Amino acid sequence: MAMKDVARYWAQRYFSDEEAVIFFLLLIGGFSIVIFMGAMLAPFLSSVVLAYLLAGIVRKLEEVRVPFQLAVVLVFLIFVSLLSALVLVVFPLVWRQLMTLIDELPGMLAAGQQLLLLLPEQYPNLISQGQMQELIGVAAGEIGLVGQKLVSLSLSSVPNLFGLMIYLVLVPILVFFLLKDRDLLINWFVSHLPEKRVFMTGIWREMDQQLANYIRGKFIEIAIVGVATYIGLISFGVQYSALLAVLVGLSVLVPYIGAAVVTVPVVLIGMFQFGLNDTFFYMLMVYGVIQALDGNVLVPLLFSEAVNLHPVAIIVAVLAFGGIWGFWGIFFAIPLATLLKAILYAWPRAVDASEPEKEVL
Repeated sequence: MAMKDVARYWAQRYFSDEEAVIFFLLLIGGFSIVIFMGAMLAPFLSSVVLAYLLAGIVRKLEEVRVPFQLAVVLVFLIFVSLLSALVLVVFPLVWRQLMTLIDELPGMLAAGQQLLLLLPEQYPNLISQGQMQELIGVAAGEIGLVGQKLVSLSLSSVPNLFGLMIYLVLVPILVFFLLKDRDLLINWFVSHLPEKRVFMTGIWREMDQQLANYIRGKFIEIAIVGVATYIGLISFGVQYSALLAVLVGLSVLVPYIGAAVVTVPVVLIGMFQFGLNDTFFYMLMVYGVIQALDGNVLVPLLFSEAVNLHPVAIIVAVLAFGGIWGFWGIFFAIPLATLLKAILYAWPRAVDASEPEKEVL
């Protein structure tokens, strides 16, 4: 069969339905907007995510007979209060600890170098002095590059303060109107879709509740893991506890990889501060308990309707969507992968009655 015939057969099989063609064009348009205009529309996209998260709380209040407008105002005030606490309390504390860590990094590296230089004396059969010196040189070069990036990040952050102020003003305004006029906006969008939309309606119904549960669950998981880590670390007097807690909380966005990566700074800072004594191992034990409870208790509780995706598919989705959309791509990697899976299973296919043997089981 010629390539042209294969393409014609494939198009007739999968794109003979008008609704499928329109939905495909919507997917292409949506992904194109995200890829090419994502940075420009970031405040709006962030507002959509937050409004989608808060809409569930508004619906809960409506279920207990709170008027819609009052429910929107109450939820919006709670949102603004939490945002203000983050901006005025959490962010400055984390920023100060990050700047302190950058200042103290050379001293920590020097102390670590002295500890490493003792290893050839204690284990001469495993590593020589020359090998250790070479290893230290390579590590110092890599850490130096990281330090330069951190310094450049701190210097370049000054112009970004203007962008942050735009976020702090635009996002709450957009969230309020997206909550207040959600039905009006949804009806406007639906009015531009074809009247026959069985396929799209089925996909939306399947993804709507799952997506809402995922967004709420992830925000709750970040908050619980971050707060628990901060309490656990601060109880031992660990330096940079707020910074580490934020990193650990955000690490839950990247399944499997995030927990492994964020453990490295927790171990290094604890080791530099306490050495290899009982306090260090007790601190690691508490941190390990938090990670274990997150994976075995919190995640099953928050995501009871777990997404049935293979770990390889999850990791590939995180890498692919993270590369396309940055932070939000990582955040939505699992829902997007689930959406693609649902589309593949539900996509309308034209059946060729004359050639039933071509159907794939």
